[in-house]
Amino acid sequence: MAQIHIGHSPAADYSSPHSSFGLWNTDPFGPLTFKADGTFQISVFEDLHFGENAWDQWGPQQDINSVKVINKILDKESPGLVVLNGDLITGENTFLENSTTYVDQIVGPLVERGLTWASTYGNHDYDYNISGNAILAREKQWKNSRTTQMVFGDDAGVSNYYLPVYDGNCTSEDCAPELLLWFFDSRGGFKYQQTHENGDRVGQPDWVDFSVVNWFLQTNAELVSKYSKTIPSLGFVHIPTFASYMLQEGGIDPHTEPGVNDDYPLAPQAQGWCADGRNDGTCSYGGQDIPFMQAISTVPGMMAVFSGHDHGDTFCAKWDKQLPNMTVAPLNGVNLCFSQHSGYGGYGNWERGARQLLVSKSQLKDLAVDSWIRLESGNVVGSISLNATYGEDWYPATNNTKTYCPTCHY
Repeated sequence: MAQIHIGHSPAADYSSPHSSFGLWNTDPFGPLTFKADGTFQISVFEDLHFGENAWDQWGPQQDINSVKVINKILDKESPGLVVLNGDLITGENTFLENSTTYVDQIVGPLVERGLTWASTYGNHDYDYNISGNAILAREKQWKNSRTTQMVFGDDAGVSNYYLPVYDGNCTSEDCAPELLLWFFDSRGGFKYQQTHENGDRVGQPDWVDFSVVNWFLQTNAELVSKYSKTIPSLGFVHIPTFASYMLQEGGIDPHTEPGVNDDYPLAPQAQGWCADGRNDGTCSYGGQDIPFMQAISTVPGMMAVFSGHDHGDTFCAKWDKQLPNMTVAPLNGVNLCFSQHSGYGGYGNWERGARQLLVSKSQLKDLAVDSWIRLESGNVVGSISLNATYGEDWYPATNNTKTYCPTCHY
């Protein structure tokens, strides 16, 4: 069973410079705070897929192009936090000796601008020559990294933690957070340096583990009790849930749920697994993400959860009712969103970009957040307000633009 560490509890066997204690005194970047105008912006980079085919000309060229994408977007946007939401590296193409050095390329544009970031890890970040633990260790060489680990156990994954965001006038750790950012590790890929007797890599489950769900529920309840209020929150996880799959099955309206919807059907957590834990190709979906879906749809204050994984999907859909072929009935409407494929690594030629989130203190009382996608071209698409009427409000359809690299391999 996983050992659970509650990041905000002084009694817990855990001490992180990025927990809600000690940030004013120990973290060179201090706590995350709203700006003087009452806003906090997040830039979400998704599926960067660095490190593909380093032995060919086109592999390094992809990485050069991906760095250009990051720079172009950050030249236009001014986030208080950058989120690297999984598949930072294509681990199956890396060597043991240098698998995590690609982190340095990824975060270079952030370090140059004095930005901080927080990561989740995706299925391609776990393979025979790479692991979430190794990537985290590499990230920690940079003081700008807020990525940490709050749940420990062989089955928990690594990038499970939360970050509080405070009012800009807050000067001590006695303040109640205005916003919570939850990061979940959906795992997948393969286990580090492990093979079966026949030499095949050992697969890893691709859903948020039950121990992490328990940690999330327990930690959130303790925060609510400590501050005597529900704290609005956003979630980040690389692989989407089965609820996103069923929302897509029910139809995505390009004007009320604007975005690209090319990856159909999308690939959710627990795809290809059986309910009894087998992964032998005989089942289509095992349901192991049900506890996670129950948690994100019942915890008050969860406004939206952002995923990637499916490079050709960029829409948001509100999950506010029980869907066909599902046992989970959400108590609270939660928006399930995709970001934008950001890297030139990985499949697909959809124009690279990054989803932007703008949280305003004035909107938090209504559990609303604004969002748009900034593309590599500089254009903005998919501007929406994830508010009470999202899914009813009309928006322009998103142009499905493509970008190509003549010297890259797809």
